[in-house]
Amino acid sequence: MKRFVIAAALALVAGGHAVAADLPYPRPVPQAPVAYLPPPMPVYSWTGFYIGINGGGAFGNSNWTDPNDPATGNFNVSGGLVGGTIGGNYQIRSFVLGLEGDGDWSNVSGTTFNGACGGVGCTTQSNWLATARGRAGYAWDRVLFYGTGGAAFANVQGSAGALPFSSSTQTGWTAGVGAEYAFAPNWTAKVEYLYVGLGNASCPAANCAATGGINTNVALNENIIRGGINFKFGPGGFGFGW
Repeated sequence: MKRFVIAAALALVAGGHAVAADLPYPRPVPQAPVAYLPPPMPVYSWTGFYIGINGGGAFGNSNWTDPNDPATGNFNVSGGLVGGTIGGNYQIRSFVLGLEGDGDWSNVSGTTFNGACGGVGCTTQSNWLATARGRAGYAWDRVLFYGTGGAAFANVQGSAGALPFSSSTQTGWTAGVGAEYAFAPNWTAKVEYLYVGLGNASCPAANCAATGGINTNVALNENIIRGGINFKFGPGGFGFGW
């Protein structure tokens, strides 16, 4: 009996191997293709310090106020300006914050023959302008739109007829908007508008011929439209943004 059981077990095992040998091999389960994610596209980084040049035109008005002759009134001024720029930006996601300063030579001037100036002509002029401003903007990759505002400083001069010009360094304010484009990794070009208010300079009677020996107030306001090119220091402006 024992021999019979052993023989039956051996026959069962041998038969199982034979059946298994005749069965086809299992096919591998097809795998879904792995999605290929390309690296993020490089975007321009506005972070960094820069220097540049700027130039453009200015137009506005001046107002002479003689306490004894209020009829002088407003008159137009215009001219050009050119100079240098220095600044720095810091980018947070798509928002850009920065500080910028510039100093320009200018030839803004105008003359009126109204009121007390009718016989000789009253002239206002300015031969330099500087600003120190904050900037805040939004960047779409290489394009930056920004607002700006801060302090303005200028030399305001006044003269009546052939009298020598008075000269006063005025502190005022400025505000404006602009757009800037990065046309190369370290180079940008911009165009901007600034309004500049310089308050009232005091022109002595010896220069502005005010009646009664009283100083004349000479106000000057400018609208500036200018362009500029900047060079940004450090490695190229392209990085991987988020």
